[in-house]
Amino acid sequence: MRPDRPLAAALAAGPVLLDGGLSNQLEDQGCELTDALWSARLLADDPRQIEAAHAAYARAGARVLITASYQATFEGFARRGTGPAEAARLFGRSVRLARRAGAATDHEVWVAASVGPYGALLADGSEYRGRYGLSVRELERFHRPRIEALVAAGPDVLALETVPDVDEAEALLRVAEEYGLPVWLSYTVADGRTRAGQRLDTAFGLVTGHDLVIAAGVNCCAPAEADRAVEVAAEVTGGPVVVYPNSGERWEAGGRGWVGESTFEPGRVRAWRAAGARLVGGCCRVGPDRVAELAALLDAPGGPAGATRPPERGVVTRSQ
Repeated sequence: MRPDRPLAAALAAGPVLLDGGLSNQLEDQGCELTDALWSARLLADDPRQIEAAHAAYARAGARVLITASYQATFEGFARRGTGPAEAARLFGRSVRLARRAGAATDHEVWVAASVGPYGALLADGSEYRGRYGLSVRELERFHRPRIEALVAAGPDVLALETVPDVDEAEALLRVAEEYGLPVWLSYTVADGRTRAGQRLDTAFGLVTGHDLVIAAGVNCCAPAEADRAVEVAAEVTGGPVVVYPNSGERWEAGGRGWVGESTFEPGRVRAWRAAGARLVGGCCRVGPDRVAELAALLDAPGGPAGATRPPERGVVTRSQ
């Protein structure tokens, strides 16, 4: 169901549940994602799979669906022979697929258009290092066309996510402000700093004065890293915090796979909520089952307030 209130208003009332990792759900559905475009390839090749993945998270209780545009870029589409006009249409399709999956539910579902970092274009794990050798102005020029294409499709919010350093965050915020859509800013972090090594208080301080930022926080990091990051984000910004870590497994760019064991514990949501988190969910390797556990905790007696468990619905598989 399309919401009749802004996401920021919902956050003021209590925590709102995000979805989980899109790529792992697509793989569980049998999709092959070794292409450099990753899940964005399916925007052209099999959009029904993306809609079905969104629907799985909506059934699990997610109130915000994040689009399949994280790794989508005009440059990446061009490499496979897709021209600018068709690429813009695919950006728009990412929003429409999430919107359609949300519309099939009986609860409010907001659509967040994913704007991944420049490093995602390189498809070599660069978003976990940052510092690409590009200036803020050059990063602005890279992000502007994709943000414009996403905004044109009418999402509820922009998810500026998996940002590895302050320079790219500054570029993303500058461009996003040109379009007037609410945003959240989410860093990927390690060892208590951004992936580029900046202090978290400096990183979160960047949102000061940006009125369109409805939440700031972290994603695609180890769950243990999220605990302190949520506290810092709340202390520095004084506003809602977004947190959606990955499973705790580590991405090996060389082997293009995940290693290690999962350390994602849904019970952490209680501490995140107490520290100021209002947008909570999972990232890579966190599937609908874990999101359903988060939904149950948000709805449990004595748990964080402000969420209700949605009814079960069927999977949506209509083609674009």
